[in-house]
Amino acid sequence: MISDMLKQLWEQGILQTGIWETVYMTLLSTLIAYGLGLPLGVILAVTDKGGIKPVAWLNKVLGVIVNILRSIPFIVLMVAMLPLAKLIVGTSMGNKAMVVMLVVAAAPYVARMVESSLKEVNPGVIEAAQAMGTPNFKIITKVLLPEAKPALIVGAVISTVTILGYSAMASTIGGGGLGSIAIVYGYQRFKDDITWVCVILMVIIVQVLQEVGMFIARKTDKRTHQ
Repeated sequence: MISDMLKQLWEQGILQTGIWETVYMTLLSTLIAYGLGLPLGVILAVTDKGGIKPVAWLNKVLGVIVNILRSIPFIVLMVAMLPLAKLIVGTSMGNKAMVVMLVVAAAPYVARMVESSLKEVNPGVIEAAQAMGTPNFKIITKVLLPEAKPALIVGAVISTVTILGYSAMASTIGGGGLGSIAIVYGYQRFKDDITWVCVILMVIIVQVLQEVGMFIARKTDKRTHQ
């Protein structure tokens, strides 16, 4: 049975705001994380052994940094990043601060996803471009990235869903969204229906993101049109 509190949350627009905040934090964090993680992943792929421009020391240094950040549990990383969030956005609370923490947590993950996607590109395509004397930068922009586009989009979908999960955890230290509603109005007040409504809404958001992302990936995959 639907509780009066759940009805009030809907009538007051709190649930609608929670949905918007969850989507906002997730998409904005994903966009910024890809802005940082994409070039980092490209550098990792290009400078790796067997890449088009191997640079062992640079690959090693970047790899260590990425691995360190990826190895820290998100709940711990959030606490550690509170001073950085305050420095960047002027506060360690609220959605703006949570975006900073989500980006720091997601960017290394994105970098590895991008690196993996680029390494799946057929070496023969790269060798053909090199044989024609194509500069490395053009190989990256005209060969590697276009050829890896479907895999990159699938990786973006996976990263977005992961960040959505992180956003729910962010509510434990002041973030907003559906995670905050589930904790404050559901768990802390023993209103199971509110908690489950938030769970269902997050599942719906995930399904929509996945369906849209996979549709785009299929449209950009040349193999499906052959």
